[in-house]
Amino acid sequence: MEHAEEPLSARPALETEGLRFLHVTVGSLLASYGWYILFSCILLYIVIQKLAVRLRALRQRQLDQAEAVLEPDAVVKRQEALAAARLRMQEDLNAQVEKHKEKLRQLEEEKRRQKIEMWDSMQEGRSYRRSTGRPQEEDGPGPSTSSVTPKGKSDKKPLRGGGYNPLTGEGGGTCSWRPGRRGPSSGGS
Repeated sequence: MEHAEEPLSARPALETEGLRFLHVTVGSLLASYGWYILFSCILLYIVIQKLAVRLRALRQRQLDQAEAVLEPDAVVKRQEALAAARLRMQEDLNAQVEKHKEKLRQLEEEKRRQKIEMWDSMQEGRSYRRSTGRPQEEDGPGPSTSSVTPKGKSDKKPLRGGGYNPLTGEGGGTCSWRPGRRGPSSGGS
């Protein structure tokens, strides 16, 4: 029995010596190069993630191309839909252009009508005012408009007092800013 126990006790001693050697070797390796190993592992992880994303995109692109090659009817339908969408957009744009042209024509017609109206009123001896708020009185050659006294300014209060000028620095309020002295600071000897 002693002979049977001897190899068993010798074996764990070898294993513990191997473990001790492994512990010392790995421990010294990590003590010397631990941070480098850690940062290398993090960098390797990031690179693998980036490559995985690119590989997935590449595979997806290849599958899409394979489907396009296998299904020419789908490609034709997609191109027809794209052409139809472009045609609708062009028709909408043409309609907007026509509306804009019509609006410009109306504005030109209004300007031309106002010029003719102004010319006619000048020929009749009346003054022409472009007041869109008040309609013109068509009394004929009655009293001239120069005898009518013009209205003064409306009853609005001024925003600031009459003596206020922000550029002078006077009359505003209690705040007055003055620039600092020029030259070097007056510290030290």
